Amino acid sequence: TFFALQNVNANEPLMRDGEVVLEGIPGLLFMAYQGMFAVITPALMTGAFADRFRFKPYLIFVTLWLIVVYAPWCHWIWGGGFLAEWGVYDFAGGIVVHITAGFSALASLAVVGKRVAQEGEDLSVPHNVPFVALGTALLWFGWFGFNGGSALASGGTAVAAAVNSEIAASVALFLWLMIDWFKGGRPTLVGLCVGAIAGLATVTPAAGFIQPWGAFIIGIVASASCYMLCELVKRAGLDDALDVWGVHGMGGFIGTILLGVLADGSECAPGDGLEYPGYCVSPNTVTRSGEQLGKQVVAAVFCAAYSFVVTVVLLKGINLFVPIVPDVNASSNLDLAEHGQLAYSPAKGYTIEQKPSQEAAADKAGAGGPPSELV
Repeated sequence: TFFALQNVNANEPLMRDGEVVLEGIPGLLFMAYQGMFAVITPALMTGAFADRFRFKPYLIFVTLWLIVVYAPWCHWIWGGGFLAEWGVYDFAGGIVVHITAGFSALASLAVVGKRVAQEGEDLSVPHNVPFVALGTALLWFGWFGFNGGSALASGGTAVAAAVNSEIAASVALFLWLMIDWFKGGRPTLVGLCVGAIAGLATVTPAAGFIQPWGAFIIGIVASASCYMLCELVKRAGLDDALDVWGVHGMGGFIGTILLGVLADGSECAPGDGLEYPGYCVSPNTVTRSGEQLGKQVVAAVFCAAYSFVVTVVLLKGINLFVPIVPDVNASSNLDLAEHGQLAYSPAKGYTIEQKPSQEAAADKAGAGGPPSELV
C-alpha cells in the first residue's frame, strides 16, 4: 500500500483510503515506531535457538516469518483487522509481539533440537552475568518506550502504561528473586533479571488499560507462572537458551487473558456522550467482562497455534532447500564457521620484564657493563 514509503511523509499524518490514521502524528514517525516492533519481535525469537542456525537460512526464515506471521497479526490486532473489529485488545504487543515470538520459538526448538555441549561445558550456566544485567537494564529502559509510547500521545494513558510497567516488573523481579533464594539457597542476579522481563512481558498487553493494583497482580502471576513454565521446558528436554517461550510467549499469553479480568469497569465506557469517572485509564475502550475475557482467550489461543504451526511449516520448507542446522564441527564455534570471526580474540600470553633496581644497575656498570637503561 505504501511501497517504498510513498505517501508516508514527515510533516503530514498517515492517510489510508482518504482518511487520517492518526491525527497529529507524522506518517514517517508512525512508520519508524511500528518498525521498531517489527524488528524486535524476531530478535526475541532468535534467542531461543542460539548456536543452532546457519546464517543464510536464518535470513530467509526471518524475512518470511515477518511476512506470514508478524504482519498478519499486526494488521488483525492493530491495523483494524477482523480481530480488532471483533473487540480484541492488545495495548503494546502481548499478542502481536510476545505470543508470536514465543510460540514460534517453541516451534523452532522442535525443529533444530538442542545445542551441542563441548567437553566439560554446562549450557545452563550464563555466558556472561554482567552482560545479562546490562541487557536487562537496556530492555527495561526501552520498555517504557514500547508500553508508554503505545498510547501514541503524551497523556494519562501513557503515564498509566509506564507506571504499570514499572510496578509489574518490580513485583515479578522481587518474587522471582525470592523463589530462587528459597529453591537454591541463595538469590541470583540472573533470576532477578529474568523475573523483571517476565513482569514486563506479561503486563505489556494490558499496560494502558488497567489500574496500578492490576499491574501488581500481574507481577505476582507473572513470576509464579513463568517460573514454573521455564522449569517445565527444561524438564521436557527442550533447549530454550533464553527462556523465550516461558517468559515472552506465555507471559504475553497470560497477560492477554488477564486483560479481560483486570481492565477498568463498564463505567469507563458509558457511551452516548456520557461522562466517565476521572480514574479511568483508557476511557471508552476495553472494559472487564466475561465476554471480553472470552475474546481475549480465543485470540491468545489462535495466535499461539497459528504461530507454532506456520513456523514449523516455514522451517521444514526452508530445510528442504537450505540446511538450517550447522554440522557438529561448525556448531562448536559457529561465529568462526559462519562469519570467520570470534566473539572474543584469543588471549595472548605475555611476560612482564621488570626494570632493574638502581643498585643492580650500579653494580652492572661497575663491573664494566653498560647501565640497564642502555641495554
